[in-house]
Amino acid sequence: MADRLGVGFVGAGFNTNFHARSWVGVRNADIRGIADPDTSRAEATAQACRNLGVGDPKAYADVSELVADPNIDALWICAPNYTRIAIMEKIAEVIKSDKGTLKGIACEKPLARNVAEANRMVEIVNDLGLLHGYLENQVFSPSVVRGREIIWHRGAKVTGRPYLARTAEEHSGPHEPWFWSGQQQGGGVLNDMMCHSIEAARFLLSDPNKPKSAMKPVTVNAEIATLKWSRKEYIDLLKEMYDNRIDYGKTPAEDFARANVNFEDQDGNILVAEVTTSWSFVGPGLRLSFEMMGPEYYMQINTLEPELHIFFSRKVAGKAGEDLVEKQAAEQGLMPVISDEGLVYGYTGEDRYMVNCFLEGKMPEENFNDGLLVSQILMTAYKSSEEGKKLAFDPAAIQDFVPKVARGTYRATDAINTAF
Repeated sequence: MADRLGVGFVGAGFNTNFHARSWVGVRNADIRGIADPDTSRAEATAQACRNLGVGDPKAYADVSELVADPNIDALWICAPNYTRIAIMEKIAEVIKSDKGTLKGIACEKPLARNVAEANRMVEIVNDLGLLHGYLENQVFSPSVVRGREIIWHRGAKVTGRPYLARTAEEHSGPHEPWFWSGQQQGGGVLNDMMCHSIEAARFLLSDPNKPKSAMKPVTVNAEIATLKWSRKEYIDLLKEMYDNRIDYGKTPAEDFARANVNFEDQDGNILVAEVTTSWSFVGPGLRLSFEMMGPEYYMQINTLEPELHIFFSRKVAGKAGEDLVEKQAAEQGLMPVISDEGLVYGYTGEDRYMVNCFLEGKMPEENFNDGLLVSQILMTAYKSSEEGKKLAFDPAAIQDFVPKVARGTYRATDAINTAF
């Protein structure tokens, strides 16, 4: 086992900065490089890493330079969805030309925009023979990990396995313009955030003493809608926010999605995941919620019910920001405060885990194959919403499927699925 891992980040945006703040809780690794086409942004993120004491990274304009840096042992891909394949192909080109070596690659969720691209991601990393990790932070959230551990050790052991998980992620909308673009992002809130909720539900329902493959998806039933951001005042607001680059009057994406995903385990038990995601939730900030139920037990988590709340009266005026909670929507009143978002949301845990796996030469349990399965479920959900019916889970049927939202043919007036 090597002593330390040198990590390079591809992309210097919001997500990379979240990882950098979380890296304070990571041992045995340093952030040594940041690659971003906007070199000023790469340098700003590199300086933030120095200020945090998590490394002294060099700023690069291109991922090829990052891979060629002999101090880089592994990459964290945090660049936009539409750049992922090109990034992986550049990485492969450098490694195959013997200009760089890596132990592993970790990639942010979702793995790709659709199943064909997700398959390509898996194909490239396997061809390179590298270890790979899928950065799904919610399955590393301390409360999710601990809740699952207690339920399975005490409740399931005595009265039987859990059969229902409800997971949700809700906030008022993404940070960057490309997230709002169906073509660039691969869809709307379903692709952007249901990837979290599906994998979290699958994690909660899976038996920790058996391989994840012991629980297989069998049916998917979903619906999508544009509830808030198709209203004229919000169409205009998006145009104003992003200099007319985003027009939900012409090419909207869904801001609400829900799905039922039925799984079956090796004993023939049917297990249900109810997942909900929204960009139309206006509350104190980002809300993650998890529930799990079994024959004689129940668990619940709500990140907007933390141990710390702050109250400000009308006389306390402040500039808009996100210093209390991600996607903060107000500056006055009684407000929840997440004291360490990186820890609570699971970023610290996932980064620590991936670092240790790469140092030990061990394939992470959460890897690109899980990202591929999640993409297959997501695309089945989109297909279900378009056809208005429950669908059998059949990866072959969605291998080349691209949702209407990603093709630019979805309209906010499309009928909502009535299959539920």
